[in-house]
Amino acid sequence: MKKLLTTIILCMVIIVIVSFRSTAVQSSYYTLPELRERYGSGDTSRWPEAFLDSSVAAGFKEIGVLPEMKFPEDNPYSDAKKELGKMLFFDPRLSGSGQIACASCHDSELGWGDGRRLSYGHDRQLGKRNSMTLLNVGYADSLFWDGRAASLEEQVDFPLTDTLEMHSDHKIAVGNIRRIAGYRIEFFKAFGDTMVSFDRIRKALATFERTIVSGTSRFDLFVQGDTSRLSDREVLGLHLFRTKARCINCHNTPLFSDNKFHNTGLTYYGRKYEDLGRYEHTGKKEDVGRFRTVTLREIARTAPYMHNGIFPHLRGIINLYNAGMPRPARKPHQQNDSLFPETSPLLKKLDLTDKEKIALQAFLLTLTSRSRREDPPLLPQ
Repeated sequence: MKKLLTTIILCMVIIVIVSFRSTAVQSSYYTLPELRERYGSGDTSRWPEAFLDSSVAAGFKEIGVLPEMKFPEDNPYSDAKKELGKMLFFDPRLSGSGQIACASCHDSELGWGDGRRLSYGHDRQLGKRNSMTLLNVGYADSLFWDGRAASLEEQVDFPLTDTLEMHSDHKIAVGNIRRIAGYRIEFFKAFGDTMVSFDRIRKALATFERTIVSGTSRFDLFVQGDTSRLSDREVLGLHLFRTKARCINCHNTPLFSDNKFHNTGLTYYGRKYEDLGRYEHTGKKEDVGRFRTVTLREIARTAPYMHNGIFPHLRGIINLYNAGMPRPARKPHQQNDSLFPETSPLLKKLDLTDKEKIALQAFLLTLTSRSRREDPPLLPQ
């Protein structure tokens, strides 16, 4: 009797497992024409189910077309403020040396980064992190790789006062701008009087930066109903992005970023290039090695990649994610180290084939829009 009961239970378990696997295979398998029709329908409810980790599902927002940029109530948009912000963005007189502008590390011809692994700053000193693109930065919930700034207005302080970057301060910046007669009319146009203050400098710069937005990509056109915009390979890549490749777990929302922080195993903990990431801002041990999820929009224009700029090509990153990313093992002297970083459990070995990796990369390139050069303005004298 006991053997019979055990056999029945075992059979029931097998039936459940087979049923689950059958359902999983059925839900993930579509022909390319079906995928093209579903993804290009303009209706995300018809898209195949995404492969989401349980920890992600609750706050998940689907990828799609970027919404209209919002400007804060205490810093509303105006053309005059944007133009003032653009002048300040390109003006090296904000810096301590008079040689470094925001545009020095954020060049429109280089994807609004600087194309370098690490950026040069004051006295040609190298920083320790890659210069993030400013494309679509106004959609971010917090700024920098470690999220230390809560807004674009607040963000201005950090590069300005950093001794490795612009090596300036509020007094120097305001004093330099205030002495330039040509700026008085620009501040009057933007704010109604000629007063120069650091708060106004911040607001003008933030206003300009919120206008640095991607154009329409082929992906955007495709998901809005123009199903001819993506090749079969790119459609397969889109499907892999949301399913087998698991990219959607972190690179979701229309920004293709969850606006969160994750440990991808690249902290170099205890080694020469150590970077503790968000921990350096929060002091919380769970933040050791966590870095901001970058937007994947315009990814063809924003190399090199990752917080340390260590990857010059997309294929190298895809290969590493396919392997599950690094998972450093504790050395004997680190066994009781409470700060030893743990790679995010969202990252798993993917077993993508070469064909699938090529398709995934092809899809990522569809997130890039036509580049637009921002001509430097004539600076006030």
